[in-house]
Amino acid sequence: MFHTMVYSACTALTLACMMPVGAVAADSVDHGAAPSGNISVVARFYDMQPSGIATLPDGRIVLAFPRSAADHKGPRLGLLHNGGAVPFPDEATQARFISPLGMTVDATGRLWIVDEGTVAGQKAPPTPALIGLDGHTGQIVATIPLGSGATRADSHVNDVRVDMTHGAQGTAYVSDTSLMDHPAIIVVDLATGHARRVLENAPSTRAEPGFAMELDGQMLRYDMAHPAMGQGGIDGVTLSTDSSRLYWQPLSSRRLYSAPTALLADPAVTPAQLEHAVRDEGEDAVVDGMATGPDNTLYLTDIERHAVLRRTADGHLSVVAHDPRLIAPDGLTLRDGALWLTVGQWGRLPVFHDGHDMEERPWLVVRIPLK
Repeated sequence: MFHTMVYSACTALTLACMMPVGAVAADSVDHGAAPSGNISVVARFYDMQPSGIATLPDGRIVLAFPRSAADHKGPRLGLLHNGGAVPFPDEATQARFISPLGMTVDATGRLWIVDEGTVAGQKAPPTPALIGLDGHTGQIVATIPLGSGATRADSHVNDVRVDMTHGAQGTAYVSDTSLMDHPAIIVVDLATGHARRVLENAPSTRAEPGFAMELDGQMLRYDMAHPAMGQGGIDGVTLSTDSSRLYWQPLSSRRLYSAPTALLADPAVTPAQLEHAVRDEGEDAVVDGMATGPDNTLYLTDIERHAVLRRTADGHLSVVAHDPRLIAPDGLTLRDGALWLTVGQWGRLPVFHDGHDMEERPWLVVRIPLK
């Protein structure tokens, strides 16, 4: 130990003596500040914001371009193609979509889309719906209205996952973030179209009181009584690989939750029983989009750090990538050993910045290799 201390001291003295007179050593910086993750931009959009993203059975990637924040003339649902997007399944079908947002592909290859049913600047009441397409042909196979009983006047349907282990044709779980204070999970029986709300305004689905976060260097605090930022109840959702558990997280929170799908899908389970079955999975980040890998690893977008996180099945957290271009990263999908991610800059919307639109074109789709 003594010899080591002497050697270290001598080494430090030697280095100090080697420095030019008057020179000052560089200040230490955060080693995590430099971008990481080998991110590549695969598409740039100047007129429409990508949000939902999913991989079709044949490997094609489909994107949702909602119109609730700003209307646009581009495709509402599009295939990623040559750095842009072409209408999916075709131009004629685009009129069937109003404002597609979150989406997923189920185990049978069907593409399910949450449609907000509202367009910026229009005063008509929203007509939210869950729309199913054949993932091979693009043919619409189901349109399930999410009307009264499924949604409220302040609902904001957001994301969706489909569990094929419950129900004759599967069960969908739709997140209702809520524009006010009624967040919930909407459980949809895909065979009958019957939809019901569960865990409405429960601690696991609602915004955390007093929640504060950083957006582009600006500190914001959630307070429903004196709103200075958009609140965020349950937002991102994902299923375990065997569909036995649904994971979710409120946007205005840093805690991840889960519950057994056997209970979520069972209408006979009481609200008290279901709330008791919810498991607090611990703290992670301010999360929007989620995806599940084949080994049950969860991939989570991290809005504050401009990053994507990895959460292994045992709860260990690590950073997959972070980059200043990941401004409010949103939807995630997995393909060919990589994450494909939409970057719509939703954290720069006026609702978060005293009515000022802070978005800067272009909006991106990026690819992040996992190995």
